[in-house]
Parts: sequence; structure tokens; C-alpha cells
Amino acid sequence: MADIIEIPRQSLHDQVAARVRSMLVEGQIAPGAKLNERELCARFCVSRTPLREAIKLLAAEGLVDLVPNRGAVAARLTEADVVSTFEVLATLEGLSGELAAQRITDAEVAEIRALHYEMLACFARRQLPGYYQLNARIHTAINAAARNPVLGVTYRSVNARAHPMRFHTNHNEAKWQRAVAEHGQMVEALAARDAAGMRTLMVAHLHSKRDTVLDLMRQGRFQAPAQEG
Repeated sequence: MADIIEIPRQSLHDQVAARVRSMLVEGQIAPGAKLNERELCARFCVSRTPLREAIKLLAAEGLVDLVPNRGAVAARLTEADVVSTFEVLATLEGLSGELAAQRITDAEVAEIRALHYEMLACFARRQLPGYYQLNARIHTAINAAARNPVLGVTYRSVNARAHPMRFHTNHNEAKWQRAVAEHGQMVEALAARDAAGMRTLMVAHLHSKRDTVLDLMRQGRFQAPAQEG
């Protein structure tokens, strides 16, 4: 039986969305699987109203599909979806990196470096969920350091759909190690205010993620076992 997790009442549907989002990203709800409202309500100790509001948010992010006569199901992506998503995301991350290198403060560089060290600790312990959360915070911090609100809104919208794809790329040990090394290079490029180098690093990083996802899909290994994490 799943653990019962009671959620504070403030911003309830946002908090429910965050919990369900984590389940989708980490593969606890498989692509194409129906979201069982009764089970989710019991798991989070909430009524159906905040759950359904949360599902609407996740549908807007592209993580959930609302299917007539079936309800909400976890989005199942095609290879074309992956290519299209990363095509845009690589451009956005490249621009974020370039602008961040031009506009970032010393304090922001120090914070990103600290997050990187925390991420390295999770990598050493092979704690993938913790690693991924810190990884996402680093990418978000780089985007914020770009100081372009329009870029920020666009990035968050596109990146939301990519979360499950990005999470599962780290199930390949060699490619996970490569991603960690690339993050180290990003920190140094930011510290050096190397705008061109940062753009190149970010674009290459996202292209590597895209290729890993496509390889996993072609091997039938995109979906991680539900018990992981």
C-alpha cells in the first residue's frame, strides 16, 4: 500500500501538481497510463477538486493528456516530439547561457557553484531524484541570470514538457558522467564570463540529452522502473 502523504492546505492544487509532476517525471506513472483519481486523492489526502485543478496544470505543461471518455493519462511522446522539443529547448538554453555569462553577478556564480557541488554529492551517492532536482535548479538559475523575462516564460513552458525526458537520460552511467562533466564546464564558463563558450556548451549539452532520449526510445528503455528513486 502506498504511503499516505498529507499536504498542507495552502496553494493546495499547486502542491498536488508538484507531487504528481514528480511521479510523472520519475516514471512512477508510466507514459500512457491513466491517472487514477481515487488513488491519488487517497495518497495525498485531498478531495478531487484540487487534484483536478492540478491535472489541468499538468495538461497545460504537456505532461498529461486529457482524453475524452478516458480521463487524464500520462503523455506518451513520439520521436518527433523529442526532436521538436529539444530543437527549441537547445536554442533557449543556449541563449540563456550566453546572456547569463554577460549579466551574471559574482554572488549568482557562487550560488550556482554551490548547487553544482551539492549535485556532485548526489551523483557520488547515485541519488538520481536529488541529483535531478539540483540539476533543474542550476538550469533555472542560469535562465534567471539571463535577466530576460520573455525568455524566462518561454523557457519554463517548453522545459516543463521535457522534464521526464531529461530525468531518464541519467540512467545511462557513461552519459550521466558526461553530463556531470559538462555542468562543471558551465560553471567555469560562467565564472569566466565566456558568453560564446557558454552558448556552445548549453546547446551541445541539450543535443546530447536529445540523442540519449532517442537511443533509449529505440531500445524500448525510455521508461524507468517505477520503484526507482
